[in-house]
Amino acid sequence: MRAQTMEIDRQNANTLLRLLANWSDLTPEAPALSTPDQRSLSFGQLQRLVTNTVSGLQSHGFDSQSRLAIVLRNSPQMAAAFLALAAGFVCAPLNPASQAYDFELNLRDLRPQALIVESGVDSPVREVARSLGIVVIELTPRPSNGAGWFTLWDEHSGTIDESLLPQSTAPALLLPTSGTTSRPKLVPLSQANLCASARHIARTLQLSPADRCLNVMPLFHIHGLIGAVLSSLSAGASVVCTSGWDSQSFFECLKQPGVSWYTAVPTIHQSILSAAAERGNKIEHRLRFVRSSSAALPTAVFDALESLFGVPAIESYGMTEASHQMCSNPLPPGIRKKGSVGLPAGPEVVILNENGDLLGANQNGELAIRGLNVTSGYVDNPEANTASFNNGWFLTGDQGYRDEDGYFFLTGRLKEMVNRGGEKIAPREVDEVFLQHPAVEQAIAFAIPHPRLGEDLAVAVVLRTQAIADQRELRDFALNRLAPQKVPSRIVFVPSIPKGPTGKLRRIGLHEALSDSLKVEFQPPESSAELAIANVWKSILNCEEIGRFDNFFYLGGDSLLATRVLSRLSTTFEIPLPLGTLFRHPTLEELAQHIENIVLEQIESETDHDHPQGATAAE
Repeated sequence: MRAQTMEIDRQNANTLLRLLANWSDLTPEAPALSTPDQRSLSFGQLQRLVTNTVSGLQSHGFDSQSRLAIVLRNSPQMAAAFLALAAGFVCAPLNPASQAYDFELNLRDLRPQALIVESGVDSPVREVARSLGIVVIELTPRPSNGAGWFTLWDEHSGTIDESLLPQSTAPALLLPTSGTTSRPKLVPLSQANLCASARHIARTLQLSPADRCLNVMPLFHIHGLIGAVLSSLSAGASVVCTSGWDSQSFFECLKQPGVSWYTAVPTIHQSILSAAAERGNKIEHRLRFVRSSSAALPTAVFDALESLFGVPAIESYGMTEASHQMCSNPLPPGIRKKGSVGLPAGPEVVILNENGDLLGANQNGELAIRGLNVTSGYVDNPEANTASFNNGWFLTGDQGYRDEDGYFFLTGRLKEMVNRGGEKIAPREVDEVFLQHPAVEQAIAFAIPHPRLGEDLAVAVVLRTQAIADQRELRDFALNRLAPQKVPSRIVFVPSIPKGPTGKLRRIGLHEALSDSLKVEFQPPESSAELAIANVWKSILNCEEIGRFDNFFYLGGDSLLATRVLSRLSTTFEIPLPLGTLFRHPTLEELAQHIENIVLEQIESETDHDHPQGATAAE
């Protein structure tokens, strides 16, 4: 009877204190937080830690409206501090790897009443906070009391003043958006938002007290905070807190007793696959599923994860404004659809057209959401609120459709769409094709300026270790799978692709970040064919100088100009040149070589015709 009552209370908990208190009452000795080398912190101990922290901060004048910024490394202390601060105040985690400039921007935006940092850990945020007149509070880890235990100022044990506690609608977590499309916006997530999202995730993944999550995600980000930590604790399950993704320790951590799942962004999954390959794909684990969220999971990575671990790979769809999860593919016996972000898994999800009208199955539009886990609006940003909230719906900015079974598919980010002379191209579609090539480990397509079309498409590629592929091979591979106008005019090979602080590949801004890689070293034409082609290009593209490695489309060409070029070259060389020729051979060197090969084959064919097999000169 007691367990049944607690289950009802857990489902109705709409503040973090109530959610944690339920499990500390029901299973006080059960583990909540742990590390591979420290004894676990139980739910009862976690509740005492939260109570002590909230009471101590209240005694120093902080209340439910107080914004407390926190800069801590990934650790059980960071997980416990998030829970304690969000339970009684407004918690604002910041990336500990940030530099002074970013810290200053963040703190000026947040305007916190205090900053919490780990004692003995140097960080530029300390000096920035002092320069802004922000109180700095030292957090001291006490691992001997259990993983995650800490003190602020001194050991404090007291009673919480309930009149100072936040209500369910009060903000608990204040996070910036990922900032991939514009200056980050501050997202306030209420107590009720967080509790609802945690319940949604726990229900989707069928979490129980028997589960143990291995967290490799950063804990200043919504994915790690809610997708891993709070979802687990809301179900009475536990979390193994690591210092983040590390190939040396990950597979050892998988052996920890009870570890049944982990969640990560696709780039971390790809790193795990690469590290596993170096180990001969011989790994020990007791996982029952693997979860992916925060970015699209390439189908090749999906297949490789399921092959490596022999368990379901569950792709979910989340964002900060939704307190993380919006959709998810179900666990078996439910159907997992590759390439889909799944079924609604918490909020209501619909597809809207530009006028805000509901669209039906297989109609492309913008995804919109509403529900208990969705923020009510950005902080001090009426312009963004007007643009993003419409008749109770939050407009995600993601483009996609719903199939007949109710599964949602994303086709691109509206602000990421490349407008190539009026032709809208979803970079994600291009990513997927390049990732199918066996030599490619990572690929991300992005917009580059184009003198005639406004925007053109480029792709950055990271090859697998010891794999070999060149631009021509990858271009031909893409042309066999994409319409010609969707094939990037520039393919750049890089050792790594710039990522955001949470490990997501950053599409926006890649043109600037990879500007040096996009440059082409000038080398003048050499052969007579190259010189003839260069003269035609100069005339049609109005260019003064054409190099051997210049790309026709990158210089300003388009399909209409390509038709004119090929027509003139067909006349010059007296050979047929179909329109697809320039898409497959877009550089001066490649096109010249292709034309020379055709001319040579034509000469050889004519020679064979003049001298049939078996004929002699005398005949």
